Amino acid sequence: MRPEESWSQVGLVQCEEADSALEEPINVEEEDGGLQICRVCGDKANGYHFNVMTCEGCKGFFRRAMKRNVRLRCPFRKGTCEITRKTRRQCQACRLRKCLESGMKKEMIMSDAAVEQRRALIKRKKREKIEAPPPGGQGLTEEQQALIQELMDAQMQTFDTTFSHFKDFRLPAVFHSGCELPEFLQASLLEDPATWSQIMKDRVPMKISLQLRGEDGSIWNYQPPSKSDGKEIIPLLPHLADVSTYMFKGVINFAKVISYFRDLPIEDQISLLKGATFEMCILRFNTMFDTETGTWECGRLAYCFEDPNGGFQKLLLDPLMKFHCMLKKLQLHKEEYVLMQAISLFSPDRPGVVQRSVVDQLQERFALTLKAYIECSRPYPAHRFLFLKIMAVLTELRSINAQQTQQLLRIQDSHPFATPLMQELFSSTDG
Repeated sequence: MRPEESWSQVGLVQCEEADSALEEPINVEEEDGGLQICRVCGDKANGYHFNVMTCEGCKGFFRRAMKRNVRLRCPFRKGTCEITRKTRRQCQACRLRKCLESGMKKEMIMSDAAVEQRRALIKRKKREKIEAPPPGGQGLTEEQQALIQELMDAQMQTFDTTFSHFKDFRLPAVFHSGCELPEFLQASLLEDPATWSQIMKDRVPMKISLQLRGEDGSIWNYQPPSKSDGKEIIPLLPHLADVSTYMFKGVINFAKVISYFRDLPIEDQISLLKGATFEMCILRFNTMFDTETGTWECGRLAYCFEDPNGGFQKLLLDPLMKFHCMLKKLQLHKEEYVLMQAISLFSPDRPGVVQRSVVDQLQERFALTLKAYIECSRPYPAHRFLFLKIMAVLTELRSINAQQTQQLLRIQDSHPFATPLMQELFSSTDG
């Protein structure tokens, strides 16, 4: 055996199992329904390749042998070697002869360019399969599309993201560092120090600074007193009541625009709003939250939570701040935010709701719409758990709503600050 012939045969042996299935096999069952057999070596076949029923190994061997165009000789000088699954690697010449005798055709081998095109096609199909939504994610129905559009229209009509209409509000008095609180504030705290102690219990120390940009370009800054005993929030209470009331009115108008909400009895409308208004406001505020700075950009107004000891990480111990960071990290679409508002609004277990089954069906409809929207608008599988995460966020929001409401009620008892609308909404806790 010549050296070049030996080398060629070794190369064919080494490459035998390395070839990928570029040609799609034509799968045809045997007439008797039995196992498909390779016509060359007798191994299990997986379809027709180059005009003959063969296994994957013989298919690849024939392609390489024909493309290399190397003259092979039987090392045993007989040319009649028996080709089986176990002996097919021993004599490449006889194996090639068996391929040709079986009817395999050289002209059916794909060119290098065609092979590259097929490889690219296979990769693209695999990528599309990975990114495709799971079974059942067939897109939004016409009803779901109309539902989202109605919510988006309601959001646009009632959510003043620039706060351009928020004008008549109270500003906190500006105190210099070291200045005592006004006498009326001191008196209210001295009357019931135990109440304030309860308010501050388990509370993460933080301050709220406020910046107001005037239409003429001027900037007014409010910095709370340097003393960190928690009472520095009191001068801000009237302003926070005003901005909260402004947001509450927007949320209430949002609900009134939704046809499903208007169809409910007035008693259920009131009960649902009492239970969900605060939660819906938090969801709206989250769209204006900057996680890097801990700042809410509300048009000309900017609110910033500050840790008196410096740093931002400690603020994450506060449940509300932690919630905003967690929700913002999900990078939700506007449609997902507005569907979350609807799911929160139509909660059948709010105190005082009479038509619970009707509200429950509506909530389920909004939840299924959210799930369908995620499946058809988000790449899969990167966001396959997003729906579950959103539902967990809404559960956490219910807990925060209860905690914050109780804390505000305790502050209201010691230092009344709530507007009439806030007092009406707070009354929901009586249920």
